Amino acid sequence: MVDELSLDELVVLDEEAFRLHVRGWIEANYPLSVRYSTRRLHWHENKPWYMALSRKGWLAPGWPREYGGMGLDAARQLIMIEEMERFGAARVNDMGLIMLGPMLIRYASEEQKRRFLPRILSGEDIWCQGYSEPNAGSDLAALRLDAADGGDHWVLNGQKTWITLANDANWIFVLARTSKTGKKQEGISFLLLPMGSPGVSVRPIINLDLHDEFCEVFFDQVRVPKDMVVGEVDKGWSYAKALLGFERIAIGSPKLSSNGLARLRQLAVAVGKEEDPAFLDGYARFSMELADLKALYEAYVERLKRGEPIGPDVSILKIVQTELFQRITDAMLEIAGGHAGLLEPMPGEGGLHPAGSFLLARPSTIFGGSSEILRNILARNVLELPA
Repeated sequence: MVDELSLDELVVLDEEAFRLHVRGWIEANYPLSVRYSTRRLHWHENKPWYMALSRKGWLAPGWPREYGGMGLDAARQLIMIEEMERFGAARVNDMGLIMLGPMLIRYASEEQKRRFLPRILSGEDIWCQGYSEPNAGSDLAALRLDAADGGDHWVLNGQKTWITLANDANWIFVLARTSKTGKKQEGISFLLLPMGSPGVSVRPIINLDLHDEFCEVFFDQVRVPKDMVVGEVDKGWSYAKALLGFERIAIGSPKLSSNGLARLRQLAVAVGKEEDPAFLDGYARFSMELADLKALYEAYVERLKRGEPIGPDVSILKIVQTELFQRITDAMLEIAGGHAGLLEPMPGEGGLHPAGSFLLARPSTIFGGSSEILRNILARNVLELPA
């Protein structure tokens, strides 16, 4: 039985005591039926865990306490990530938590904060992100979703694609073009709307591992009240860049690589490779890279907590994490032998699934900004190299 601690009691624990408390609570409360998943779970699958975290007040470790978050420092946020990954806890439907929530806290009106932030934490509103379009992925400013002025509302027509778990969400935040004059980065607005709005339709996309994690979303004469614009009309590109910074911090979290490295070690034991010199050399290299990644992640989380702007340099965090994760899962396939071809987890190995981990890592260097585009951003905006 884990002792119940208030948030005030929890945050004053030293880091080791904090870790042990978090570990004990996760082990006592996580639903074992969805442990060690190598795919994104749907809302009906991860809702019990989401609601357990909600009741505990642990859904938003990095949000300020005045908005219902835990207000943790970077080191303790990282401990929570590590302990959830250590136990094989699944990622919840977190677009509202890690992307929209921080953006609303910084840029939304007080009425919008009061309306939406509590409903994210209660699980009443599950959000998806409407950014990418068929011809506007890495070049997001080329988006064409049209928002025509209808007086007291906007009328949306167009399409978004690669929308993660849109088939679970009841709200979506979208970038839409409210003006066609000036540079393509101008005339974009940030809008919020219910997925049940008349004219919104969703079509799932079956991906490589035969799951419907992504969707296309179509808008046909969809009316959006004007008070559902976040910030200023036509200024959405600035908010979008801020949200992309939050997203790249989230994607750059070491949790996937940390979990992948633990699973690599588990696989090596299962196939009798744990003492092989070649395996140990690679494992040591991955461990050192992961330590570097954790230090880098902590630095960005602390900047975010202090309210400092997140600049284009955050791109390096996403590049390092996703490419490390891919190399770790490559190593899993190298030692897995015949198990590398299994469509399901290895029997009797605690959900160990080399092929599933490999497939999970493949798109990570594409979504949220491809590694090639992010390197260009770093070259031009950080290193100031010529185009």
